[in-house]
Amino acid sequence: MNLKEVWIIEGCIACGLCEDICPEVFRVEDIAYVNDGVNYSDYSEKIKEASDSCPEEVIKHSEW
Repeated sequence: MNLKEVWIIEGCIACGLCEDICPEVFRVEDIAYVNDGVNYSDYSEKIKEASDSCPEEVIKHSEW
């Protein structure tokens, strides 16, 4: 899977699960953020796992 974009929509509860699964892409402060300058395709499986595991379903991504 080649990911083009990763983003987080409103509703994040800052549980930290995405950062635990894929700290290369996600960081959690008051809410979760997507790190800049990341080649998403390098972490596509971990991003998908983080998205699938998100209790609020706020992690979104698009593919090439």
